[in-house]
Amino acid sequence: MSTELSPMARFLLLAAAFIIVVAGMRAAAAILEPFLLSLFIAVICSPYLAALNRRGVPNGISILIIMGIIVLVGLVIGAVVGSSIQSFRGDIPQYQARLQGMTTEVLARLNQFGLAIDPSQWRESFNPSAALALAGNTLSSFGNVMANAFLILLTVIFILAEEVGVTDKIRYANADPDKALAAIERFSKSVNQYMAIKMVLSLLTGVLAMTWLMVLGVDYPVLWGLLAFLLNFVPTLGSILAAIPAVLLALVQLGSGSALLAALGYLVINVGVGNILEPRLMGRGLNLSALVVFLSLVFWGWVLGPVGMLLSVPLTMTVKIALESVDDTRWLGVMLGSGKGLQLPAVAREDNVADRDTGAGR
Repeated sequence: MSTELSPMARFLLLAAAFIIVVAGMRAAAAILEPFLLSLFIAVICSPYLAALNRRGVPNGISILIIMGIIVLVGLVIGAVVGSSIQSFRGDIPQYQARLQGMTTEVLARLNQFGLAIDPSQWRESFNPSAALALAGNTLSSFGNVMANAFLILLTVIFILAEEVGVTDKIRYANADPDKALAAIERFSKSVNQYMAIKMVLSLLTGVLAMTWLMVLGVDYPVLWGLLAFLLNFVPTLGSILAAIPAVLLALVQLGSGSALLAALGYLVINVGVGNILEPRLMGRGLNLSALVVFLSLVFWGWVLGPVGMLLSVPLTMTVKIALESVDDTRWLGVMLGSGKGLQLPAVAREDNVADRDTGAGR
C-alpha cells in the first residue's frame, strides 16, 4: 500500500503547516520581538567580533567590548530620545488640532470654487493627522520593546558566544561537513554584508534628515532622524513613511514653504542614498521585488506589529539569502528577487549556444 501523497495533498499539508506556524508566531509576538531584535543586533555585531578575534583579542573580552559600546549607545539614545517621545506624544493632540483647522480651511476654499466636500466623509477617507499619531505610536512601541534591554543584551551575548563553537558542531553533525560549512559561510557572509551596509546607509539617512530638519527649525528633529534611520531598512516604502509625519509637522508648525523644503530635502536624501549610493555598495545580487517588499511589510507588521514592520525587509532578505544558498531552493530565492542582473545556469547557456550554432549551420 503506497503512502505517497498527491501534489494537491502535499500543497494542502504545507499550507496548513504554514498557517499554524504563523498563528503561533503571532501568539508569541511578545517573546519573538525581543529575540528577533537580539538576532538582528547579533548579526550586525558579528563582523566586528570576528575582526577583534583576528587581531588576537580573546573572544570573551571582544564580546565585552562590543556589549559596552552597545550599552553606551543605548544609554545616549535613551536619554535623548526617551523624553522626546513622551513630549511629542503629549503635543500630538495640539498638532492634530492645527492640522484639522488647516484642512477645514482648505475644504472651505474648495467649496467657494464649487467643489463641495462633506467634512466627515473627508476625515473618514483621508485623515492626515493620523500619520502623526501613527509615528508616535511606532516610536513608543519600539521604545516599549527596548524596555527589555537586559533580556535583549543577554540574548545577544549568548548568540555571539555560541557563534564560536558552531563550526565544530557542524563538523560532527553532518556527513558532508565541508558542503554544509560552505553553504553556511555563503549565507552568513551575504547576511553580514547586507546588514553592515544597510546599517551604515540607514545611519547616514537618519543623520542627514535630522540635520536638514534642524536647519529648517522643525520640532523634534532627533525623533524624525531616528524614524528615518529605522524605516530606511524598508526600501522605497520606508522613506515615504518616514517623510510623511515630518513634512506634516513642518506644515503645521512653519507653513507650506517649509513643508515643501522638508519634502524636497527628504527627496534629495533618499534619491542620493537609496538610488545612487546604495546600489553601488550593495550590487544587484540582494535586490527584492517591490511586490515582495510590500507583502513582507504587511505580513510581518500583521504578525509582530510595528517592530515586525521595521524588521520586515531584513527578515525577508535573510530568508531570500538562505534560499539562494541551497541549490534545491535557489529558484525560490530568485522568485523573491527583482529580476535584475539574472544569468542563466551554465547548462542552459550551453544549450542556447548550441541551438544558435545549429541554427547558423542550417
